[in-house]
Amino acid sequence: MNTAPPETTLEGLIRSRPRFRLETCSGAVLGSEVLGSLTYVGGLSRLAGKSVLIGAKSQLAAARAMIELDGFAARLVICPPDFSPERLASVIEQARVDAIVCEDSRMVFGSARPLFVIESAGTREERIESPRLRTQWLLPTSGTTGPPKLVAHSLNSLLGAIKGASNGPSPVWTTFYDIRRYGGLQIFLRACVAGATLALSDAEESLDGHIARCLRLGVTHISGTPSHWRRLLMNPNHVLLEPEYVRLSGEIADRAILSALREAYPKARVVHAYASTEGGVGFEVTDGMEGFPASLLDVEGEIELRLRDGSLHIRSPRTATSYVGRDDLQLRDKEGFVDTGDMLERIGERCFFKGRRTGVINVGGLKVHPEEVEQVINAYEKVRMSRVGARRNPIIGDIIAAEIVLREETATTEDEDALKHDILEFCRARLPRHMVPVTMRFVPALDVLASGKLARRHA
Repeated sequence: MNTAPPETTLEGLIRSRPRFRLETCSGAVLGSEVLGSLTYVGGLSRLAGKSVLIGAKSQLAAARAMIELDGFAARLVICPPDFSPERLASVIEQARVDAIVCEDSRMVFGSARPLFVIESAGTREERIESPRLRTQWLLPTSGTTGPPKLVAHSLNSLLGAIKGASNGPSPVWTTFYDIRRYGGLQIFLRACVAGATLALSDAEESLDGHIARCLRLGVTHISGTPSHWRRLLMNPNHVLLEPEYVRLSGEIADRAILSALREAYPKARVVHAYASTEGGVGFEVTDGMEGFPASLLDVEGEIELRLRDGSLHIRSPRTATSYVGRDDLQLRDKEGFVDTGDMLERIGERCFFKGRRTGVINVGGLKVHPEEVEQVINAYEKVRMSRVGARRNPIIGDIIAAEIVLREETATTEDEDALKHDILEFCRARLPRHMVPVTMRFVPALDVLASGKLARRHA
C-alpha cells in the first residue's frame, strides 16, 4: 500500500471548483455542494486501504464513489456496466478485490466479497483517522475477448493531459462515452478540473432526447468516437447543436469524418486525440487533418513517440504503470515504452494510422488493415460509414467484404447496382487489387459497441 500523501485527491480538487456539476437524463444532479452526503451500508471506515470495485449501476453513483474513495481506498477498480459475470469474476480475482460498492445489495457479482451499498440519504459516517493514500486506479483494457487485462493508473497519470481551470466561462460538456471507460473518464476528469457541467449520456435515453437535453443545458463541448459522431450526423436533429469544441478519440479519425464535422459545425474547433487505456493521452491533433505531423516522432521530452516495426510506441508520465494480476504480461519495455499495437505509415511529413496489429486480414498471404479500406470507402461522397471484414472463401481463403451505410439523401434515390459499381471503381483507383472489396452490401446501420467503437466481426 502506498501511504505517501497524494498531491491532490479528486474530492479535494472538486471542492475548489464550486461550479462543477454532473447531470443525468433523469434530472439527477451532483455538484461540489453535495459531496459528502453519501452513506455506505456496511461502514465506510471498513473501506480504508482496501481494493474496492465500483459496481454501481449508474454513472452518477459511480462518479460519487470515485470522488469519495480516491485517497481513501488503496485501489479503485473501475468496471464498465456491461461486463459479463465471467469477466467481472476475472477482474475481482486479478485485482484482489476486498469489497464492492454498488447501489443494490441484490446485485449478483459471482463473488462472496462484502457489498457496501451506496445511499444518498442520511448523515455520512465520519472517516476513521488514516493516512491519505495515493490510490491506484485500475481500468480494464478495451479488448472484447478472453479475460480482461487490468492496467494501473494514478490520479496524476489520468490528469496528465488536462489543463487547469481558465478564467473564462466554464464549458458545458457532454460525452457519448460512459465515464467508466477510459475515454469517458478523461472527460469526467476534465469537467472536475475545469469546474464544468457535464451532461452524462445514458443508454436508455434516445439520441433525440440527448440532443434536446444538450440544447437545454447549452452544451459547448462534445466528445465521442468517430463512430459516435457518424451516428449523430445521421440524425436530422444534429443541425440544432452549435458546439464550440468537437473532440474525437478511440478510433481512427479519417478525412471523411473530419470533413463532415467541419461542414456540420463550421464554428467549432475540431480536435482528434490519440489515447488508449495503456498508453494514456499521447497527443492532440488540432490542424483539422487526418493522421499527425511526423515532427512529433523521435523528440525527447515529457511525451516521447517512436515508430518501431510499424507500430507506435509511447513513453510518458501519462501511461499506465503496469498490468495487474497478470505476471505473464509486461506493459513497458526496458526503456519504459508502451507498444500501443496501433500501426502507422509515414508518408512525407505526415503519419497515418493503418489499424490495429491484431485486426489484420490475410488475403492470399498479403496483409490488409480493414480500417485502411474503410477510410477509402468513407471518402466516397455518398457514404456515411462502412465496416470491412473477412469473408471465408473455400477456394482462395479470406476475401474482403464491405458493409456500407449510405448518406440519408442517397439511400432511397440511387440504383444499388450502379452505386456499388461506382464505389468499387473509386476503391480500385486508390487501393491495391488485394485490398478492393470482393463483396459489398448496403445496410441501414452498423453496430457500435458499448465502448463507442465499431463492432468488428468476420463478414
